Amino acid sequence: MSGHSKWSTIKRKKAANDAKRGKIFTKLIKELTIAARQGGGDPEANPRLRLAVDNAKAANMPINNIERAIKKATGELEGVVFHELLYEGYGPGGAAVIVEVATDNKNRTVAEVRHHFSKHGGNLGENGSVAWMFERRGVVTLKRDGKDEEEAMETAVEAGADDFETDEEFFEVRTSLEEFENVRRALDAAGYEIENASLQWIAKNTTTVAGDDAEKFLKMTEALEDSDDVQNVYSNADLEIDEGGE
Repeated sequence: MSGHSKWSTIKRKKAANDAKRGKIFTKLIKELTIAARQGGGDPEANPRLRLAVDNAKAANMPINNIERAIKKATGELEGVVFHELLYEGYGPGGAAVIVEVATDNKNRTVAEVRHHFSKHGGNLGENGSVAWMFERRGVVTLKRDGKDEEEAMETAVEAGADDFETDEEFFEVRTSLEEFENVRRALDAAGYEIENASLQWIAKNTTTVAGDDAEKFLKMTEALEDSDDVQNVYSNADLEIDEGGE
Protein backbone atom coordinates (compact mmCIF):
# COMPACT_ATOMS: atom_id res chain seq x y z
CA MET A 1 0.00 0.00 0.00
CA SER A 2 1.38 3.39 -0.96
CA GLY A 3 2.20 6.03 1.60
CA HIS A 4 -0.66 8.22 0.45
CA SER A 5 -3.16 5.38 0.59
CA LYS A 6 -1.95 4.45 4.05
CA TRP A 7 -2.36 8.07 5.16
CA SER A 8 -5.88 8.03 3.72
CA THR A 9 -6.65 4.78 5.50
CA ILE A 10 -5.38 6.14 8.80
CA LYS A 11 -7.55 9.25 8.36
CA ARG A 12 -10.61 7.15 7.59
CA LYS A 13 -10.04 4.99 10.67
CA LYS A 14 -9.73 8.18 12.69
CA ALA A 15 -12.95 9.49 11.16
CA ALA A 16 -14.70 6.25 12.10
CA ASN A 17 -13.55 6.64 15.70
CA ASP A 18 -14.70 10.25 15.69
CA ALA A 19 -18.12 9.14 14.50
CA LYS A 20 -18.40 6.62 17.31
CA ARG A 21 -17.64 9.35 19.83
CA GLY A 22 -20.12 11.71 18.24
CA LYS A 23 -17.30 14.14 17.44
CA ILE A 24 -18.11 14.12 13.76
CA PHE A 25 -21.50 15.69 14.50
CA THR A 26 -19.82 18.78 15.96
CA LYS A 27 -17.82 19.28 12.78
CA LEU A 28 -20.82 18.69 10.55
CA ILE A 29 -22.95 21.17 12.50
CA LYS A 30 -20.27 23.83 12.12
CA GLU A 31 -20.12 23.22 8.38
CA LEU A 32 -23.92 23.41 8.12
CA THR A 33 -23.90 26.66 10.08
CA ILE A 34 -21.13 28.31 8.05
CA ALA A 35 -22.61 27.20 4.73
CA ALA A 36 -26.09 28.48 5.60
CA ARG A 37 -24.79 31.77 6.99
CA GLN A 38 -22.73 32.44 3.85
CA GLY A 39 -25.16 31.29 1.17
CA GLY A 40 -28.61 31.18 2.72
CA GLY A 41 -30.68 28.42 4.29
CA ASP A 42 -32.09 26.84 1.10
CA PRO A 43 -30.00 23.79 0.12
CA GLU A 44 -31.32 23.87 -3.45
CA ALA A 45 -29.98 27.40 -3.94
CA ASN A 46 -26.81 26.89 -1.89
CA PRO A 47 -24.48 24.13 -3.23
CA ARG A 48 -22.23 24.20 -0.16
CA LEU A 49 -25.20 23.78 2.15
CA ARG A 50 -26.63 21.01 -0.02
CA LEU A 51 -23.33 19.14 0.27
CA ALA A 52 -23.21 19.71 4.04
CA VAL A 53 -26.76 18.38 4.42
CA ASP A 54 -25.96 15.29 2.34
CA ASN A 55 -22.83 14.57 4.41
CA ALA A 56 -24.78 15.05 7.64
CA LYS A 57 -27.44 12.62 6.46
CA ALA A 58 -24.74 10.13 5.41
CA ALA A 59 -23.40 10.31 8.98
CA ASN A 60 -26.91 9.54 10.28
CA MET A 61 -27.40 12.95 11.86
CA PRO A 62 -31.05 13.42 12.88
CA ILE A 63 -32.92 15.78 10.55
CA ASN A 64 -33.94 17.92 13.54
CA ASN A 65 -30.28 18.62 14.28
CA ILE A 66 -29.68 19.61 10.66
CA GLU A 67 -32.66 21.95 10.56
CA ARG A 68 -31.73 23.52 13.89
CA ALA A 69 -28.17 24.27 12.73
CA ILE A 70 -29.51 25.95 9.59
CA LYS A 71 -32.02 28.03 11.54
CA LYS A 72 -29.29 29.20 13.92
CA ALA A 73 -27.23 30.31 10.95
CA THR A 74 -30.08 32.21 9.29
CA GLY A 75 -31.12 33.94 12.51
CA GLU A 76 -34.38 32.06 13.10
CA LEU A 77 -32.79 30.70 16.27
CA GLU A 78 -30.03 32.21 18.40
CA GLY A 79 -26.64 30.80 17.49
CA VAL A 80 -22.86 31.23 17.51
CA VAL A 81 -20.91 32.86 14.67
CA PHE A 82 -18.05 30.66 13.48
CA HIS A 83 -15.00 31.98 11.61
CA GLU A 84 -13.20 29.86 9.01
CA LEU A 85 -9.41 29.99 9.24
CA LEU A 86 -6.51 28.16 7.61
CA TYR A 87 -3.25 27.43 9.44
CA GLU A 88 -0.12 26.17 7.73
CA GLY A 89 3.08 24.64 9.03
CA TYR A 90 5.50 21.74 9.09
CA GLY A 91 5.32 18.57 11.12
CA PRO A 92 8.17 16.42 12.45
CA GLY A 93 10.16 15.07 9.52
CA GLY A 94 9.52 18.19 7.44
CA ALA A 95 6.15 17.31 5.90
CA ALA A 96 3.76 20.18 5.16
CA VAL A 97 0.48 20.47 7.05
CA ILE A 98 -2.70 22.49 6.44
CA VAL A 99 -5.24 22.83 9.25
CA GLU A 100 -8.79 24.02 8.55
CA VAL A 101 -10.62 25.40 11.57
CA ALA A 102 -14.05 26.81 12.40
CA THR A 103 -13.99 28.79 15.62
CA ASP A 104 -15.85 31.37 17.66
CA ASN A 105 -12.60 32.45 19.36
CA LYS A 106 -9.61 33.04 17.07
CA ASN A 107 -7.12 33.73 19.86
CA ARG A 108 -7.95 30.49 21.66
CA THR A 109 -7.70 28.47 18.48
CA VAL A 110 -4.36 29.78 17.22
CA ALA A 111 -2.83 29.20 20.65
CA GLU A 112 -4.10 25.62 20.71
CA VAL A 113 -2.97 24.86 17.16
CA ARG A 114 0.49 26.32 17.83
CA HIS A 115 0.74 24.24 21.01
CA HIS A 116 0.03 20.98 19.16
CA PHE A 117 2.61 21.77 16.48
CA SER A 118 5.38 22.65 18.94
CA LYS A 119 4.60 19.86 21.42
CA HIS A 120 5.13 17.19 18.76
CA GLY A 121 8.17 18.69 17.04
CA GLY A 122 6.45 20.71 14.34
CA ASN A 123 6.35 24.42 13.52
CA LEU A 124 3.38 26.64 12.77
CA GLY A 125 4.20 28.81 9.74
CA GLU A 126 2.94 31.97 8.09
CA ASN A 127 -0.04 32.13 5.72
CA GLY A 128 1.05 30.84 2.33
CA SER A 129 4.07 28.99 3.67
CA VAL A 130 2.89 25.55 2.49
CA ALA A 131 -0.43 26.04 0.66
CA TRP A 132 1.45 26.27 -2.65
CA MET A 133 2.37 22.60 -2.25
CA PHE A 134 -1.33 21.63 -2.42
CA GLU A 135 -4.24 22.04 -4.79
CA ARG A 136 -7.93 22.31 -3.98
CA ARG A 137 -9.76 19.22 -5.31
CA GLY A 138 -13.09 17.50 -4.97
CA VAL A 139 -12.95 14.09 -3.29
CA VAL A 140 -15.80 11.58 -3.21
CA THR A 141 -15.33 8.46 -1.09
CA LEU A 142 -17.54 5.48 -1.96
CA LYS A 143 -18.12 2.27 -0.03
CA ARG A 144 -17.08 -0.68 -2.19
CA ASP A 145 -19.75 -3.09 -0.89
CA GLY A 146 -18.96 -5.61 -3.60
CA LYS A 147 -19.24 -3.08 -6.43
CA ASP A 148 -17.15 -3.68 -9.56
CA GLU A 149 -14.06 -1.47 -9.63
CA GLU A 150 -14.00 -0.99 -13.41
CA GLU A 151 -17.67 -0.02 -13.52
CA ALA A 152 -17.21 2.47 -10.69
CA MET A 153 -14.18 3.98 -12.41
CA GLU A 154 -16.03 4.22 -15.75
CA THR A 155 -19.02 5.94 -14.11
CA ALA A 156 -16.74 8.42 -12.33
CA VAL A 157 -14.60 9.22 -15.38
CA GLU A 158 -17.61 9.66 -17.68
CA ALA A 159 -19.04 12.14 -15.16
CA GLY A 160 -15.81 14.17 -15.19
CA ALA A 161 -13.51 12.63 -12.57
CA ASP A 162 -9.78 12.72 -13.26
CA ASP A 163 -8.39 10.33 -10.64
CA PHE A 164 -9.56 7.07 -9.05
CA GLU A 165 -7.96 5.10 -6.19
CA THR A 166 -9.03 1.98 -4.33
CA ASP A 167 -8.35 0.16 -1.11
CA GLU A 168 -10.03 -2.79 0.60
CA GLU A 169 -13.16 -0.92 1.71
CA PHE A 170 -13.46 2.22 -0.42
CA PHE A 171 -13.17 3.81 -3.84
CA GLU A 172 -11.77 7.36 -3.76
CA VAL A 173 -12.73 9.58 -6.67
CA ARG A 174 -11.03 12.92 -7.30
CA THR A 175 -12.24 15.78 -9.42
CA SER A 176 -11.54 19.38 -10.32
CA LEU A 177 -13.55 21.98 -8.40
CA GLU A 178 -15.65 22.57 -11.51
CA GLU A 179 -16.62 18.90 -11.98
CA PHE A 180 -17.05 17.99 -8.31
CA GLU A 181 -20.83 18.44 -8.09
CA ASN A 182 -21.47 16.70 -11.43
CA VAL A 183 -19.41 13.68 -10.38
CA ARG A 184 -20.99 13.49 -6.93
CA ARG A 185 -24.49 13.57 -8.38
CA ALA A 186 -23.67 11.00 -11.06
CA LEU A 187 -22.25 8.53 -8.54
CA ASP A 188 -25.23 9.02 -6.24
CA ALA A 189 -27.66 8.50 -9.13
CA ALA A 190 -25.77 5.33 -10.12
CA GLY A 191 -26.51 3.85 -6.71
CA TYR A 192 -23.12 4.12 -5.03
CA GLU A 193 -23.14 4.73 -1.28
CA ILE A 194 -21.22 7.95 -0.69
CA GLU A 195 -19.24 7.80 2.54
CA ASN A 196 -18.14 11.41 2.22
CA ALA A 197 -17.90 14.12 -0.43
CA SER A 198 -15.87 17.24 0.20
CA LEU A 199 -13.42 19.79 -1.14
CA GLN A 200 -9.96 18.97 0.15
CA TRP A 201 -6.35 20.15 -0.01
CA ILE A 202 -4.47 17.49 -1.98
CA ALA A 203 -0.66 17.46 -1.99
CA LYS A 204 1.05 17.86 -5.36
CA ASN A 205 4.06 15.87 -4.12
CA THR A 206 4.81 13.89 -0.97
CA THR A 207 7.53 14.02 1.68
CA THR A 208 8.63 10.74 3.22
CA VAL A 209 8.39 10.67 7.01
CA ALA A 210 9.68 7.53 8.72
CA GLY A 211 10.63 6.07 12.10
CA ASP A 212 10.14 8.18 15.21
CA ASP A 213 9.21 11.22 13.13
CA ALA A 214 6.34 9.29 11.55
CA GLU A 215 5.01 8.31 14.97
CA LYS A 216 5.32 11.91 16.21
CA PHE A 217 3.67 13.18 13.05
CA LEU A 218 0.71 10.87 13.52
CA LYS A 219 0.34 11.91 17.16
CA MET A 220 0.45 15.57 16.16
CA THR A 221 -2.27 15.20 13.54
CA GLU A 222 -4.42 13.17 15.93
CA ALA A 223 -4.05 15.87 18.58
CA LEU A 224 -5.02 18.54 16.05
CA GLU A 225 -8.04 16.59 14.82
CA ASP A 226 -9.17 16.03 18.41
CA SER A 227 -9.43 19.80 18.85
CA ASP A 228 -13.03 21.00 18.90
CA ASP A 229 -12.10 23.91 16.62
CA VAL A 230 -10.35 21.86 13.93
CA GLN A 231 -12.44 20.73 10.97
CA ASN A 232 -9.78 18.99 8.84
CA VAL A 233 -6.04 18.30 8.73
CA TYR A 234 -4.21 17.75 5.43
CA SER A 235 -0.60 16.78 4.79
CA ASN A 236 1.86 15.83 2.08
CA ALA A 237 3.38 13.19 4.38
CA ASP A 238 4.21 9.77 2.96
CA LEU A 239 4.19 7.97 6.30
CA GLU A 240 6.30 4.87 6.76
CA ILE A 241 4.88 3.30 9.90
CA ASP A 242 5.40 -0.22 11.20
CA GLU A 243 2.23 -2.31 11.10
CA GLY A 244 2.24 -2.31 14.89
CA GLY A 245 2.21 1.50 14.90
CA GLU A 246 -1.11 2.07 13.13
